[in-house]
Amino acid sequence: MTSVRVARQDDNAAGNGATGNTPEEGYQRGLGSRQVQMIAIGGAIGVGLFMGAGANIAKAGPSIILMYALAGVVIFFIMRALGELLLYRPVSGSFAEYAREFLGPFFGYATGWTYWLMWVVTGMAELTAAAIYIHFWFPEIPQWVSALVFLVVLFGVNLISVKIFGEVEFWFSMIKVTAIIGMIVIGLGVLTLGFSEAGETAAASNIWAHHGIFPNGIGSSLMTLQGVMFAYLAVELVGVTAGESENPEKTLPKAINTLPWRIIIFYVGSLTVLLAVIKWTEFSAGESPFVQAFKSMGIPLAAGIVNFVVLTAALSSCNSGMYSTGRMLRDLAANSEAPKVFGRLNSRKTPALGITVSVALMAIGVLLNYVVPEKAFGYVTSVATAAGVWTWMMILISHILYRRAVRAGRLPASSFPAPGGAVLSWVALACLVFVTGLIAYDKDARVSLYVGAFWAVCLAVGWAILKSRNPQIADAVEERTPEYASK
Repeated sequence: MTSVRVARQDDNAAGNGATGNTPEEGYQRGLGSRQVQMIAIGGAIGVGLFMGAGANIAKAGPSIILMYALAGVVIFFIMRALGELLLYRPVSGSFAEYAREFLGPFFGYATGWTYWLMWVVTGMAELTAAAIYIHFWFPEIPQWVSALVFLVVLFGVNLISVKIFGEVEFWFSMIKVTAIIGMIVIGLGVLTLGFSEAGETAAASNIWAHHGIFPNGIGSSLMTLQGVMFAYLAVELVGVTAGESENPEKTLPKAINTLPWRIIIFYVGSLTVLLAVIKWTEFSAGESPFVQAFKSMGIPLAAGIVNFVVLTAALSSCNSGMYSTGRMLRDLAANSEAPKVFGRLNSRKTPALGITVSVALMAIGVLLNYVVPEKAFGYVTSVATAAGVWTWMMILISHILYRRAVRAGRLPASSFPAPGGAVLSWVALACLVFVTGLIAYDKDARVSLYVGAFWAVCLAVGWAILKSRNPQIADAVEERTPEYASK
């Protein structure tokens, strides 16, 4: 092992005053293969598809299928880059750890806290969506009440143990996967057999017959990319499970390699069938397009079932958010970049305090549902997307620098190399920069950049305070930044 790698291990041990171990140690490896696989599958199916697709269809028409496919290709490049890094060194705080190793301590600190923020905000979005879904059955219940109930229940699930989390997430994901496949089969049945109220008008020509594939212009379609990218947030969660997977060398590559099929079936496939059965002009923002479709088919019971499914999808993502925030705070504490108390595990081997603090901040989503229920979802998704884009950028840049180090013989090659090497990471990075530009152009989504600027100031101030209180961090900046990172 190279001297850089050894130095990195020493730094982890030295920085982990809270636990006395490296960040990934102390966890219970309680996530089996079937749970990791289903977490990976479930991470690709969330509220961004079930809820956000309605607004995106209204803006882009049938071209939304192409937007999800394009974003899916970029996500696959990101995940293969992450996969190569994970098999080089599987750690629980993966994104922050790789940024710390290849870009320096500040970037590890910034990435860890930003990923934490992403999941806190995503949790708010999922709580908002879940509360909206409850209105389908109980319109008299205020959104904030439903959001609060779900927050408390999922908090309890995450405090028990990683095995309970994995099992709950397994069944949440199983429901989503089964439902999507069922909806595709029913849609194909309507197209071929013509049953239901939508049978007479259902046809593949619906995809292009109503003002073409790009009814509102290519520009309007491209503007949906920011919302589409939000739909893919959580696919990288498989990287956070590395420290608690029973056999990461086997389960992680398998989970990542199945991503293209998941994108083709769950996103491109489901939306293609949906827009063939029901013309795109019948969809609108604020309601799940899948629920709308089954209403149009005249199958009310099916619409209720689909609403239950999209509810579990929102709760699944919120559940994952609570899981990842606690682990990221522990990784930050292990590197003296967060209060050491966040590094402690409870008797069930879960970072209980980190989860508790994160959940307390997710409660802001409950407040938003009370103050601005009609705008809560849009606000929080735009902020989550901006934070997610930063995380993905750090993964890609870390991968590029890792590849450079491997070519120079400074680090060992990974057993799971990304196809195309660093070239495709550069392509994905350029796409993410383009999406950031779209966010800046969109007046509604632009709020996320204002929040991002405020967050950057908070990070800079926090880093300055850390260095003043812990001179070792300041002294270690040059030592812990590999020489290849600055070349």
